[in-house]
Amino acid sequence: MFALMLGVVSASAQIATQNSNALDNLSAGVTVGASTPLDFNSVFPLNTNVGLKFQKDFTTVFGVQLEGLAVLNDNHFSDLKTAVKATNVGLNGVFNLSNIFGGYKGVPRFFEVSTVTGAGWLHRWNTGCNYLTAKTGLDLAFNLGKKKANSIVVTPAVYWNLHKFGDIQFDKRGSQLALNVSFIHHFKNSNGTHHFKTWDIGAMNDEINYLRGALDECQKQHPVDTVVTQVVVEKPIFRIVEKTNEWIVEFAFNSAELTDDAKAVLNTIGQDGIVDVFGYASPEGSEAYNKELSQRRANAVAEYLKARGLRVNKAIGEGVKLNRLAIVKPTTAQ
Repeated sequence: MFALMLGVVSASAQIATQNSNALDNLSAGVTVGASTPLDFNSVFPLNTNVGLKFQKDFTTVFGVQLEGLAVLNDNHFSDLKTAVKATNVGLNGVFNLSNIFGGYKGVPRFFEVSTVTGAGWLHRWNTGCNYLTAKTGLDLAFNLGKKKANSIVVTPAVYWNLHKFGDIQFDKRGSQLALNVSFIHHFKNSNGTHHFKTWDIGAMNDEINYLRGALDECQKQHPVDTVVTQVVVEKPIFRIVEKTNEWIVEFAFNSAELTDDAKAVLNTIGQDGIVDVFGYASPEGSEAYNKELSQRRANAVAEYLKARGLRVNKAIGEGVKLNRLAIVKPTTAQ
């Protein structure tokens, strides 16, 4: 019935939930609480208990919870003189009613209600007896913070002792009415959140259809008669700045090798005087790599000029400033 409800809600809302990894959507916490016999023949003293909870949510609706409790008092449990009178370990199925009826919105609500039902094993330490148990209850979760990474969960429940009085049966005799409070932490998932990530498929389809309509309308108003079959790539720019008497060459992407055009520009530099060379890189890549690349470009220009007999005062790589360039400037240094 729950699966059918979930299918109806999901189909109508067109919500897609991201598939999770095996270690996603895990949570763990500590539990404290108290219980009293369900037949109310002897309400006090309350049986206090402490324990641990571990949960794996397989979908936004269904999860499995492992719970371990230690009973510390002896009302209908035991006259044992040790601190722990009995222990109960149970495996429970958890159904999120809030998500079943209201749908999952991509992040848990502040307040959510889930059913908790399952079977367990009770051990009484005074007699060494073991019993099959069952749990029926509700998890009333208060999800905290913007990311809902932590929850305070209040759990009213009945712990049934199924075969204390012979055949397996739900009998209020020997069973306990409990109220527990848990602090739960939801571990971070591989998707970067602490819970399931969802997408509204309906809204995405509406956006796609809108964009398709806009594209069709644009093509009607501005028809394209010519199909471009070849992309023209401009050659690198190599030039001389006459006003300041500077020589500028441009390198290919991620390269410090001088092209024939670059050498042609450098050949126009007279052999009298002294020059400084400055290398630059474009912003792609890390800062350290771009610094090194700009220095290699400055060195390549300087070595070429020295081979022509020019005097180079300094060759400096300045990193990312003017993209893939090298600039040669005259200097008055002796």
